Amino acid sequence: MSQNVYQVLKSEILECRLLPNSDLREQHLAHRFAVSKSPVREALLRLEQERLVTVAPRQGYKVAPISLEDAREMFELRKVLESACAETAASTGTKESLSMLDAFRTLDHAGGDAPTDAFIKYNREFHIAVCESSGNSRMARLATDLIEQMERMIRYSVDAMPAQNKSVLLQEHGEIIDAIQGGDRRKASRLIKHHISDAEKRVVNHLSQAAIHR
Repeated sequence: MSQNVYQVLKSEILECRLLPNSDLREQHLAHRFAVSKSPVREALLRLEQERLVTVAPRQGYKVAPISLEDAREMFELRKVLESACAETAASTGTKESLSMLDAFRTLDHAGGDAPTDAFIKYNREFHIAVCESSGNSRMARLATDLIEQMERMIRYSVDAMPAQNKSVLLQEHGEIIDAIQGGDRRKASRLIKHHISDAEKRVVNHLSQAAIHR
């Protein structure tokens, strides 16, 4: 039961259906999910460990605010992890794992998702696929957790992104794939670092104007 509560709440937080600083009352959530407070509390504690929820004495649980400092720190860590994954994939990735990256050369809106949701899903899965193609499961797991935790930050910036900018990102993904499949580890590392740095600028700029952070 706690796993189900956790998964639903995490999805709602990352998709911004639960906004930053929203109250999360145990009794209300227990009633909503038709469970006792115990699985609700377990789910909230897991989300707190992932820094998606905060708790304070006499204030209870809240959806964590989006901090500019957190955004910058997480992007810095992503640059380290993802560039290492891309470099390793270019050096030692298997033919099968590298060929799977070709699926991300185009953006598929299948499945009935709204355009923004489809693009965010595509973008998330591309970065995760690059990390997994490294063959280093521990490094890929760390990077994947970070990518998933940052989804709501990305969502705010993607919502305000012109359509032509998405085409540029798609082209950049293709160039990263070319470098990895071509075995050019230095170029792959450089391209993905630059790609993530550009994303950082967009997100930080948008968050600075949106007044949804601490």
